[in-house]
Amino acid sequence: MPAEEDRVEVHLDKLLAERGMSLTELSAQVGVTLANLSILKNGRARAIRFSTLTALCEALDCQPGDLLSIRRPARRGGRQQ
Repeated sequence: MPAEEDRVEVHLDKLLAERGMSLTELSAQVGVTLANLSILKNGRARAIRFSTLTALCEALDCQPGDLLSIRRPARRGGRQQ
């Protein structure tokens, strides 16, 4: 089970900027409300449907790993065994 400190980071801002696309344009392309995309973009989403993830990746011409990553806190003093 993931540690409580682990966080999924969403890189929607970066991908939109790289593609010169607005959140409004993306919303129209993928059929997801602007409000829901904003929640995702701001890191407040608790889940994402595979169909939504697929639609986002198709619209942004990316892979899921380009859109999402796991941020783990740095471990102090190495790993415990």
